[in-house]
Amino acid sequence: MAKTKESAMKIGDKLAKVNEEMTIKMVDNGFVFEINGRDHDDDWKGAKIIVSSVDELVTLIKEAVELPRD
Repeated sequence: MAKTKESAMKIGDKLAKVNEEMTIKMVDNGFVFEINGRDHDDDWKGAKIIVSSVDELVTLIKEAVELPRD
């Protein structure tokens, strides 16, 4: 899998607030990280981000727990 652009890996680019639940799926070439919340216009939105390594996945999890909760 090609290296994901840094900006595409940021939850904060997609969501301003997150719900308390996140989903991680293992796929053949990496992971799919999903989380829902509210965007910067306060509309409901979901984010689905594909990463190729565990390190990138951990970065997403850390970011998710640091964002404000909805």
